[in-house]
Amino acid sequence: MTESYSVVRGLWAIAKGATQLEPIRPVAGGDRAFHRLMRPRPPPPQLTESTDFSHKTKPCQGSRAAAARLELQRTGGIESHSQPGRNRLMHSGIRAWAMIIRRSVFNRPWAIIEAAAQIVRKDSGLYLIIAAYTLAGLVFLHAVGADDRSAYSIYFADWTKLNCLTFPIFVVIFDAILILHRFSSRRLLVVKTTFSNGRLAYFLSGLCLLMALMIFQGTFTSVKNAMPVWQGGFRFDVVQANIDAFLHFGIDPWRWLYAVAKIDWVRAVVEWNYNVLWFLLNFSALFFVATSPKVASIRTRYVVCFMAVWIIVGSVLAALFLSAGPAFYGLVTGDTARFGEQLAFLTKGLGSFYSAVSYQNYLWSLNEAGRTGFGSGISAFPSVHVGLVTLNALFLREYSRNLGALAFLYVAFVAASSVYLAWHYAIDGYVAASVTFVIYVVARKLVPADSRLLAMRTQTAARPEAVLAIS
Repeated sequence: MTESYSVVRGLWAIAKGATQLEPIRPVAGGDRAFHRLMRPRPPPPQLTESTDFSHKTKPCQGSRAAAARLELQRTGGIESHSQPGRNRLMHSGIRAWAMIIRRSVFNRPWAIIEAAAQIVRKDSGLYLIIAAYTLAGLVFLHAVGADDRSAYSIYFADWTKLNCLTFPIFVVIFDAILILHRFSSRRLLVVKTTFSNGRLAYFLSGLCLLMALMIFQGTFTSVKNAMPVWQGGFRFDVVQANIDAFLHFGIDPWRWLYAVAKIDWVRAVVEWNYNVLWFLLNFSALFFVATSPKVASIRTRYVVCFMAVWIIVGSVLAALFLSAGPAFYGLVTGDTARFGEQLAFLTKGLGSFYSAVSYQNYLWSLNEAGRTGFGSGISAFPSVHVGLVTLNALFLREYSRNLGALAFLYVAFVAASSVYLAWHYAIDGYVAASVTFVIYVVARKLVPADSRLLAMRTQTAARPEAVLAIS
C-alpha cells in the first residue's frame, strides 16, 4: 500500500509540471530511495547582472554560456576589460604555473638527474670529439711553446653566463608568451608538459653538452692565438688578396661594394648585423638544438657539423693558409694604400660599441701583447662567420624550403658584410661555404636525419597541447 501511494505521488508531481526529474535507476532501500529518485530538481536561476554563482546549484545546460559570460564580467575577465580582474586572473595563473614547475623540479629531482644522465651517455660520441680536439690542441700548444691557458677561465665566466643564465631566461619568457598568446584553453596542461620531468632532463643534458663545448671553444681560441707563432707571422695575405682581385675582374671586391653602398647608415647596419645579430642567431641556434627535444632527431648531426666547421675551417685550414685579412693588411705587409680608403671610411664607426674598427683594434692589441681575450686570435682564411651561417641555412632548409631560401640570402649578406667591413677577402667566404657544404653532406650520409622529425610535426598538428616552446 505504501509503495502504491508513493507511485501515485510521483505521477501527481509529473502532472503538476515539476521540472526535470533525475533518471531512475534500480536501487535498494525501499520507499525512501524511491522518494529520493523522484524528487524534482529546483528550476534554473534567472541570469541577471547581479546573479551570484557562489551557490552550489548548477544552472541548466542551456544557460552555462550565459553564466560564463556573466561570471567573466563579474570577475573582471576578458570581456569586461577590468584591470583588477585581469590582475587577479594573471596572479592565479602565475601561482598555478609556479606550482607545476615546483612540483616538476623539486618533487622528483633524482628522476630528472637520472634521465639526464642517460641522455649524456647517449652523447658520449660528442664528448669524445671534444676531448680529442682538446687533447690535440694542448699537444699543439706545447709543441709551439705557447703555454697560455687563460682562454679556458675567460670562457668559463662568459660562456656560463650566456648559456646557463641569459638564454634560459629568454626561453622561459618566450614559452610564457607563446602559451598565453596561442592557447586560450588547456594552458595548464601545456605548462605541465613544458616542464615535465622528461623535458627538464633533456634541457639539463643540453646544458652539460654546452658546458663541454665551452672547453672546446677555449681550445679553439688558444690554438688560434698560437697560429702566428707556429707560422712565423701571416704569410698568405698578398697571395689571397691577389686571387681575390683576379676573380673579381682585376678589382678588389670591396671597391665594388663601396661603389654602391659607401653610406654611413649602411655601414652601421652591417656592423650591427655582423658583430651582434650574427652572434645571437648562431649561438641561440646551438642552444636550441642542444636543449630542445623538438629537434632531437638532428641534434647529434648538427653538433658534429658545428664542431667540424670550427675544427676544419677555423683551425686546420686557417693554420695552413694563415692570413690576417684586409683590416690588418698594411700592418703585416707594409702596403697601407691597398685598403687604406676602406679603413678610413670604417673609422667613422668608432663611437659605437659594435664598431668593426674597435674590435679590430682590440684583436691587434692582444696579438701584439701576446695576450688572450674573449674571441681573440686573428685569422682571415677561411671565414668561420660564413661557415656557421651556411650550416644553419642548410639545416633550416630541411625544415622549410622557403625559410632555407631566406637563410641563404642571409649567408650572401654575411659574406658581403665580411668584405665590406675589411674582416675577410671574398675567397674566405667562398671557401668556407664550400667546405661547410661538404661537411654537411658527409655528416648527413653518416648520421641521417631521423624520421621522428616528421612524426613530431604530425603529432604537433594533431595535439595542440604538444606544441612546446623552444626550451
